[in-house]
Amino acid sequence: MITGLSHVSIAVPSLEAAAKRLKELYGLAVGAAKVNEAQGVRLAYVELPNARIELMEPSRLDSTIAKFLEKNPAGGIHHFCLNVDNVAAAAAGMKANGARVLGGGTPQRNVHGERIAFIHPKEFLGALVEIEEKSKG
Repeated sequence: MITGLSHVSIAVPSLEAAAKRLKELYGLAVGAAKVNEAQGVRLAYVELPNARIELMEPSRLDSTIAKFLEKNPAGGIHHFCLNVDNVAAAAAGMKANGARVLGGGTPQRNVHGERIAFIHPKEFLGALVEIEEKSKG
């Protein structure tokens, strides 16, 4: 079911400022920004050997990231993401075990086209969890 850690996602007020800071302080290179229209976010990644750091900036005022930044203006960790073999099966299994899967468990798509779903923070020690199915290609 769970096959590894995909990424840790940090909400930021500015992708450009965050990328500059990560480069200056840690020598980390942030890749090109992409937009996920459905989620209302701009995203960019730091690729590490064993996982990624995902930076998210709101692209519209009604996005969940914009709402997160209203409460946390400087930004912060928003969620972490676990890889799974099959999102639908993993979400169904977690739901059968009593976990609340957000959105009714209907898989969504991330900016890379991979299937994803989210597990309510109350179900994982207070942390929002994304599950992601890697493309087979």
